[in-house]
Amino acid sequence: MSETNNDSFRTEMIIEIKKIQSELNKLKTIKKNIVKKSTKRKPSRKTVAKKKIVKRKPARKDSKLKRKATRRR
Repeated sequence: MSETNNDSFRTEMIIEIKKIQSELNKLKTIKKNIVKKSTKRKPSRKTVAKKKIVKRKPARKDSKLKRKATRRR
């Protein structure tokens, strides 16, 4: 007698689980229809800031320090 109750319980639970799964699938389709992804979305790119190239100024020939001649006393 317990086996028949157990079998009927299992079948009822399986039926109930299938109902819940079908309802979940319906909810998922409703959500897909409400929230549509935009097709024009561009893929995001992470751009690295370009380093500015700083050119060094050439040293002036006039500005070089010359050694002063030692003073004679």
